[in-house]
Parts: sequence; structure tokens; C-alpha cells
Amino acid sequence: MKIAIVEDDINMRKSLEIALGDYDEFEVKSFRNAKEALKRLDESYDLVISDITMPGMNGIEFVEALEGRYEVIIITGNATLGRAIESIRLGVNDFLTKPFEVETLVEAIRRSQKAKRRVKNEKRGAPKPQNSQLFYGTSEALQKSLSLAKKAARSDAAVLLLGESGVGKELFAKTIHQHSPRNRGPFVAVNMAAIPENLIESELFGFEKGAFTDAIEAKMGKFEAANGGTLFLDEIAEMPYHLQAKLLRVLQERIVHRLGSTKGTPIDVRIVAATNADIKAKMQNSEFREDLYYRIATIPVFIPPLRERKDEIIPIAEKTLEDVVKRYALEEKLFSEEAKEKLLSYGWPGNIRELIAVVERAAILSDENSISSEDLFLDARF
Repeated sequence: MKIAIVEDDINMRKSLEIALGDYDEFEVKSFRNAKEALKRLDESYDLVISDITMPGMNGIEFVEALEGRYEVIIITGNATLGRAIESIRLGVNDFLTKPFEVETLVEAIRRSQKAKRRVKNEKRGAPKPQNSQLFYGTSEALQKSLSLAKKAARSDAAVLLLGESGVGKELFAKTIHQHSPRNRGPFVAVNMAAIPENLIESELFGFEKGAFTDAIEAKMGKFEAANGGTLFLDEIAEMPYHLQAKLLRVLQERIVHRLGSTKGTPIDVRIVAATNADIKAKMQNSEFREDLYYRIATIPVFIPPLRERKDEIIPIAEKTLEDVVKRYALEEKLFSEEAKEKLLSYGWPGNIRELIAVVERAAILSDENSISSEDLFLDARF
């Protein structure tokens, strides 16, 4: 089992590396910060152990950038309930507070691997899902957007998803992939806003051994990883202007060049992009290339905010509550009528993402089986 330790404190980092290295079942590699780890992590790693408080990129931001590719255990000397809940929301397997015994960490590692094997066994032989569990609404606005997305899926035309943060753009992207002829190929998602600017090229296009100082081995980029399937470029408007020309060239020529290589690799990738920004204003301000916009926006799809899809709020909240109860082995919980009224009257500036976070928090913190309006904490900013 290959483990990455990400810890800025050299004493803690080396201690963990030595302690875990004494176990024959573990192969351990350590990194001094999250940015270094993002450059070096590849598919050979099984689990990441990360501190939260680190310079440059903290542990929560790091976990988001990992996008669920690895099992993760968070270790911290400054634990708060908010950080614990945020870590759990991001799918972190365990959350340990310093100081802790090495045996405690080893138990957490083994526990995460057992859970991973259990999930794989449960999924084995299961049919591929064809619809997102969060698309419960029957609002005309949502159905119009979904219909357009499914029509676009039949072709290889580039789709640009537009809408506020948290409306479900990645779910739309997955729906397009699932309804396309490419649904047996990979779906690869990249959040452009989560990648440090100096790593975007290597992340998208890959690199050869020796391409730069830390390139100790070749690495495949996201375009090659998505070959035969769909590449989802989230927050595309945040891509630095000077790199947009290279992306445009790859999209036009359908050939990708790894950093440090003169050899091009043909790619067969369907592009779905997304942004919550006013991309046309960015074009007017010379922050986004017009030619790239027309390349990625053959079919633009606007996703309405949750406040315009009120019929979805209670079904999403109830399904989320059901999932949280199962995940944390809680007693059965239900929303009171007052809580439902509160959910429906709230404006949801964070859209579906905010709704899920609110329900998870209420389920974890409420002491009763009936979740009250007060348990939602919607009157306070958080």
C-alpha cells in the first residue's frame, strides 16, 4: 500500500515516515506542502495523510484539489468542529487530532482500506447510473436545461455550462457523459480554479521525465486520461490568459504535447466546460479569448439557481438527510414542518452545495430525531 504524507513540520513529517515505514505493508513517501504533493502524486498512491494548517494551500483546499482520487486522512493540531465537518463533507476518511499514537493512525489507515474494499464489493456488478440522484425537480426551467443537455449529449459538440456556483454543473456534465456514445469511456473532471497557475500545463497536458526540476518520472495529463471519453473543464474562465492559446491549439488539432516532448499524441476527447463567471464580460476585458469561447461554447446550457427550482429543495434535503444518517450510522431523523418551511423560504445563495452542507450539519449536530428550524442555523451567516 503506497501512502503519501503531506506535512510542513519537518519533525512530524519525518517521524511519521519512519514510524509507518516500519510496517512492511506500507510504502511511504512524504512531501513538505500540498503544492509539492499535487505535482508528484500519481495513480500509484492509495492514501494521503495530510495536515490542515500549511503554507500556500491548506489541507481543506488540498483535499478539494485531489477531487476524490485518493483515500484521505486529515491530521491537525488545531481541530475545530467546523473543520471536521468540512473534511467529512469532502469525503475525508478520518480526522485525527495531534498528538496521537502511531497505532491510532495505523488503525485509521486499515479502517479506510476496509471501507474502500467494501464499497468496491457493493458496486461490483451494479449497473451504471444513468441519472443524477440530485435531479428531483420538475420545474420547467430545470427540465428545459436538462433536455438541452441530453440533446447535446448525442453529438460531440462542445458544451459550456453556465450558472451560479453550486447549481450542479458537474452533475450536468456527468449527465451529458452518461447519455453520450462515450459513456463507456472515462469521465475526467478538472477544476481550473483549484490548480496553481504554474501547474496547469503539466496537469492538463502531462510531462516527460526531466521536463523540469521535479519531473523524476513521466506523467500522463488529463487530456490523455480522458481519451475516448469526456473531459470536464470546470471554472474555465479562471484559466490564465497566456495558457488559453495552448488549450485552443489542442482543441483544434486534437493533438497533445507533453511538457518536455516533441512528440504529439492524438486524442479523442469530448469537452464539457463550465463557469459561474460573466464570461462575455471577461472577453470584453481581454481576460478570456474570444476564439476559445466559440470553441468551447458550441452549445451553451444555462442552469437555473436553486431559488428558481423550489420544488427540488425538500426532495434533495430529504435524500441528503437519508444518506448522512446511513453514512454516520445515526438514528433515523426527519425534518419538522417548521424546518421544511424554513428550507423553502431561504434564498440559497450557495445553491445545492449550500443545501447539502446545511442538511449535513443539522443531521450531525441535532440531538433529536426531528430536525427543527433552529437546527438549520439559517438565520446566521456561516
